[in-house]
Amino acid sequence: MTVTNAELDPLDPETQALMDEGDRLARHLAQTLDATLHDQPRLIFLGRSLALNLVRAFLPTVEHVSGRAGAPLHAVLDLDERRRAVVQTVTADGELKAVLPVDDLLRDLLFVRGVLNPVVRGHLQDGVLGDEHHATRALVACLKSRPVLDAMGRQIQVWLGKKSLRR
Repeated sequence: MTVTNAELDPLDPETQALMDEGDRLARHLAQTLDATLHDQPRLIFLGRSLALNLVRAFLPTVEHVSGRAGAPLHAVLDLDERRRAVVQTVTADGELKAVLPVDDLLRDLLFVRGVLNPVVRGHLQDGVLGDEHHATRALVACLKSRPVLDAMGRQIQVWLGKKSLRR
């Protein structure tokens, strides 16, 4: 019997929950982007990478921006009662400030009125094409794109109580 790396080093529950969110995102991308069944592994790569990287960048960004704004929040990744990933913010005195499901966060960062932001769509469509290196460059361009960074800023402003959640 052969033992795989996954059996030797299982993912922690929060990372597994992020991977699951990435898989859900990949299924949505499969319906949204011009992709074939042959492109499925690339879509899974893009979905999981977006979920992992956006959430892991969002947590320290919330802490940094809220600290600079004079209202420090601690941001953590946790699981809800359905074992789905959620981002929680806690005040310095331990009070739970906000809880946001990761699927809602991804929607807010990547979509506009239920449709992929056109810039995000362009980067992700580009990521479906070409080799793995090309997909990685397209993914990085998506993560650093102005619409994603602006959406992240809007979400943080909501948590700081400075704007409404609806755009």
